[in-house]
Amino acid sequence: MAKVERPEVPVWMVRRIAAILERFPGCEQEDAWTGVRWCVGQATVAHVFGGEDQLFRVTFRARPDEVAALEHMGPPYFRSGWGGDVVGLVVDEHTDFAELAELLTDSFCVQAPRRLVEQLGLPEPRV
Repeated sequence: MAKVERPEVPVWMVRRIAAILERFPGCEQEDAWTGVRWCVGQATVAHVFGGEDQLFRVTFRARPDEVAALEHMGPPYFRSGWGGDVVGLVVDEHTDFAELAELLTDSFCVQAPRRLVEQLGLPEPRV
């Protein structure tokens, strides 16, 4: 059986996601094992990559209630097979990048040290 290659993430997609994440203090872009990821320290905030099915996905962190909500929404959302707080979204030209920005902001808040999150001046999340 031949190995299926993963497609390279289109430059426009990396740029759109980077435009969201580069405004967060300490959030750095780097090449990942496949695709591109953004980290704060060693903690991954987001990871965009092409799958063997030729679709592109971005994974990110979410609070437990958000994980359950996104998982139950179904496509284009999915729960990752690794990490209890990792969810994702299939990304294409129809993706709502305003909504993705909200999800990635939440991911940064989950992963970043409190001192960096406080620099964003966001309201405290409701519990």
